[in-house]
Amino acid sequence: MFLHNPFIKPRKLLHPSLHNKLGLLKNFVKALDVKGPALTYLCGKFPSLIFEKVKAGGFIGPQIRRLFKDQQLEAVLSDNEKAAWESFENVSNGFLGNFKATNFRELVQGLVDSYEQLGCNTSLKMHFLFSRQNFFPLNWGDMSDKHG
Repeated sequence: MFLHNPFIKPRKLLHPSLHNKLGLLKNFVKALDVKGPALTYLCGKFPSLIFEKVKAGGFIGPQIRRLFKDQQLEAVLSDNEKAAWESFENVSNGFLGNFKATNFRELVQGLVDSYEQLGCNTSLKMHFLFSRQNFFPLNWGDMSDKHG
């Protein structure tokens, strides 16, 4: 099966979630005002991360899930930032998760529109993903080539 024996068993590897691979949160955080209340709040929320790491959007899955549950984050966001954050959360749960929502096309289009209004850069990976979203299976989050 393997050309060489792996150092770690493949089933024990932790792979980054798809929204990390696409850089969705990274692009969102980079678009925030450096001296704004949202970035200040994120720095206070994760005191173990240095400011540069927060500004670069270097969050991992458990931290992102904590942010999804955080009601105070939405209180410090501006209107455009809040719309982009809600779109990111909807796409993460309704398209990039284990199952596609029935309205996944609207969720994805809402994300693209809200990120554009916020001034986020979108990577080539995002454009490819969103232009090919119909080709992915309904349980896309359950499937991974890396897990065999």
